[in-house]
Amino acid sequence: MNIQMPDSIATFFEVSNGADASVAQCFTETAVVSDEKDTHQGHQAIRAWLREAQRKYAYTAEPLDIVHRDTTFTVRVRVSGRFPGSPVELNHVFRLAEGKIEFLEIG
Repeated sequence: MNIQMPDSIATFFEVSNGADASVAQCFTETAVVSDEKDTHQGHQAIRAWLREAQRKYAYTAEPLDIVHRDTTFTVRVRVSGRFPGSPVELNHVFRLAEGKIEFLEIG
């Protein structure tokens, strides 16, 4: 499914699915990601988190739909990979600042 979303969010999903792009293209320098009860802040920590998640789960993330309210975008995503219960649908809640992701919560 092809859904319209801000460039930074679209780039996040490209990077998340293995594209060779920089997290700096989609995240602010002080961005925070909350996933699996862990928090990752800044480009280096977010890059390490993405690499480890890909290594551990060999997943793909397919955005299904998006809801926009103010600076928050909630994207429902089908995640398939090497983990129990795959595939699952998870909400990715993004908050943007000046066009880049400043906060992401996955749950």
